[in-house]
Amino acid sequence: MATTVSEGGGAGDERGRRKGRTTPPHVRALAGSLGGVVEACCLQPIDVIKTRLQLDRTGTYRGIVHCGATAARTEGIRALWKGLTPFATHLTLKYALRMGSNALLQSAFKDPATGDLSNHGRVAAGFGAGVLEALLIVTPFEVVKIRLQQQKGLRPELLKYKGPVHCARMIIREEGILGLWAGAAPTVMRNGTNQAAMFTAKNAFDVVLWKKHEGDGKVLRPWQSMISGFLAGTAGPICTGPFDVVKTRLMAQGRSGGDAKYKGMVHAIRTIFAEEGLLALWKGLLPRLMRIPPGQAIMWAVADQVTGLYEKSYLHRAHL
Repeated sequence: MATTVSEGGGAGDERGRRKGRTTPPHVRALAGSLGGVVEACCLQPIDVIKTRLQLDRTGTYRGIVHCGATAARTEGIRALWKGLTPFATHLTLKYALRMGSNALLQSAFKDPATGDLSNHGRVAAGFGAGVLEALLIVTPFEVVKIRLQQQKGLRPELLKYKGPVHCARMIIREEGILGLWAGAAPTVMRNGTNQAAMFTAKNAFDVVLWKKHEGDGKVLRPWQSMISGFLAGTAGPICTGPFDVVKTRLMAQGRSGGDAKYKGMVHAIRTIFAEEGLLALWKGLLPRLMRIPPGQAIMWAVADQVTGLYEKSYLHRAHL
């Protein structure tokens, strides 16, 4: 059972205090950023494997285990944490923006008379938060991360990109500033759809499983948050698999030579389907399912503690 504040006041007074009360955007942003740091450190190897599988056009890797074992054997165990700095930074900023902007948009979509948020409003707020994070943070950071992850070899001096900052500078110099926004369209579609589903599902699972409502002062136990977060994070990868594969291919290719294989999102989808078959549009799905639902479980376990403790503290002060 989730803990709650129960001292003082009747049920009617309690509902009156809670009506329209939501955790402020800055608290949500802080909660998300802390969750992002923990998630990045735990799940970076799975993200590296996913990227390698999505970029594999010749069948070099025979699956998740073979891909991870090959990278560790030929490049060292640290290869599984390639791109960690941009990945961790991008997750921290992404979750801060996602949680904060979602809170702002939810407030904007609430019924001004009742203070209630409809399911349509919750979906719209989630989609808007996903679009913002995709354009402002996710795309440039993932371009750098993917360029670093696709490099193979043991000798740093032979690698084109020496690190995140050097990689970003090289992309800007060779491809222009817009090179950091390669694959922006599928990223927007992927993140918008993901967040619309995730925020709606997370709230629904909290209510159904734990009777937890936003602003009610209950603090879910970490394992409860992990279950809700895990379940909420499962649908997105299946629905948005093609967008993620296309995003990775567009981000990985350089444009400095003017011979880019894929000309855009629609062209990439058609080309991949024609050359590699329908299932190629879901390459890397299993490692995504190994990474995203557990990642959401970890992030929400941290974020719910921060927001829950804030709500509990607020309601406690309201009783005094």
